[in-house]
Amino acid sequence: MNRRTFTLSMLAAATAPAALQAQRFEVTRTDAEWRAMLTDLQYQVMRHEATERSGTSPLDKNYAAGTYYCRGCDLALYPSDTKYDSGTGWPSFWASLDNAIGTKPDRKLFSVRTECHCRRCGSHLGHIFDDGPQPTGKRHCLNGASLVFKA
Repeated sequence: MNRRTFTLSMLAAATAPAALQAQRFEVTRTDAEWRAMLTDLQYQVMRHEATERSGTSPLDKNYAAGTYYCRGCDLALYPSDTKYDSGTGWPSFWASLDNAIGTKPDRKLFSVRTECHCRRCGSHLGHIFDDGPQPTGKRHCLNGASLVFKA
């Protein structure tokens, strides 16, 4: 890695939260309100696009019937029948509910990935990859810190 690549990567990472805040969402809160309702990990993941450590979310191994909701605004995001074990250590799904998530290019980490977030409050959920099972071929690799499961 050279100095230019490093500098551009750090600049992209520093502006990511500002880009998220610049978008308009139905549910908005002040930074203080977000901090008050979330743990430190949840705040970093949902508001600053951090990633929880692989294998740390109890939702990764949860296969009960139900629905996964956004921790930030309680919007239904993913049905349990689209969840599968990707072997990555993060909750993974092959499809979201209709009109539940938004996406945008994520240019951090020296490549372009597809970031996904709650379409109603903008909370960062994770990333979408093209190595999932059929019928979609997609893997929505999510942070359990952003989700709430309801049976």
